[in-house]
Amino acid sequence: MTISKKNLFKIINGKIITPYRVIPTGCVCIENDKIYEIGEKDIDFPDAEIIDAQGNYISPGFIDLHTHGAGGSDFMDGTVEAFLQIVETHAKYGVTGLYPTTLASTNEELFKSFEIYRQAKALNTKGAAFLGFHLEGPYFSMNQRGAQDPRYIRNLYMDDYLEILNASNDIARWSSAPELDGSKKFAETLVSRGVLPAIAHSDAVYEDVVPAFDWGFTHVTHLYSGMSGVCRRNGFRYAGIIEASYLLDGMTVEIIADGIHLPASLLQLIYKIKGPGKIALITDSMRAAGMPEGKSILGSLNNGQEVIVEDGVAKMPDRTSFAGSVATADRLVRTMLRLAGTALPETIQMITITPARIMGIDKTKGSLTKGKDADVVIFDEDINIKMTMVNGKIVYDTL
Repeated sequence: MTISKKNLFKIINGKIITPYRVIPTGCVCIENDKIYEIGEKDIDFPDAEIIDAQGNYISPGFIDLHTHGAGGSDFMDGTVEAFLQIVETHAKYGVTGLYPTTLASTNEELFKSFEIYRQAKALNTKGAAFLGFHLEGPYFSMNQRGAQDPRYIRNLYMDDYLEILNASNDIARWSSAPELDGSKKFAETLVSRGVLPAIAHSDAVYEDVVPAFDWGFTHVTHLYSGMSGVCRRNGFRYAGIIEASYLLDGMTVEIIADGIHLPASLLQLIYKIKGPGKIALITDSMRAAGMPEGKSILGSLNNGQEVIVEDGVAKMPDRTSFAGSVATADRLVRTMLRLAGTALPETIQMITITPARIMGIDKTKGSLTKGKDADVVIFDEDINIKMTMVNGKIVYDTL
């Protein structure tokens, strides 16, 4: 496919997905990096390069709020090549924007990732857009660490998190355990800097989560993974983070919808209670996403942990717990349709406009709306990606 020199495109002969319905036949007009017009009928758009969707679906680009890597690379590898490999791999599966996610590590390793991010963002022309960092850790409950390396998990100290915050203007979200001492000030500091506090790897109970929500912890990282459910303390039962997520209507959640981290019954339960406007589908993918099964490494090549990829998921060597997913975005959509029984418009909503709203970027991304960024994906009935367009530029194409 030849790209027009004027950067004008008209996508025709496709079923357009909006947050609420599917337009059976319509067209999407794109000028430079923005959506110029959406129509149920043909639109006169002179000099545009015609893209024939061939009866496939035309969708907003997928937004992945939580990914550690793909294509054999991890965001903790500390190289520009790794960053670019990851976004180019994710683009093949429909992702047009993502949030590179770190693991608990040394500050030195974290600062190196910040610098690499800035370099890679300037060079990224073939992959999903970098939308900002998601820091996962190091302020966690040791009991709920999951695959996080215990060597780097620590308590909250203002001097520590201020040093990290001052090292980068690209931090968009920070996941931590809200029951830790100092979490109120931590959350307020994040909110004041435009960073979303999120609950993760935590042993908090409902009574901890309610005030934390008021402080700014309005999102839950990978629901059901690394967090408390109903528990007993001194003989008395307490609701955990899972139950608090359901009870607090304003709380948003993200789920690893690979069909393995959460079975069909839980996917259906989460959807029934929270609905598509409060759920974001995430890959939480590590470097093995898009790669063959076998041995792999979680985290950086230098300091990461060896894991085993089998049965469509990464596992710790002793196989007692999962070690991150190897899901790609198309698989998330496919899983929700087939296992959870959700309708296509609502499913796409959970990987487009809902994550955009969670991160406060819905004015420019997340739906095929006039004036928004031209992030577009074309896929078939089985959610096989046929084309990915990022900011008006085709980065993947098999049409």
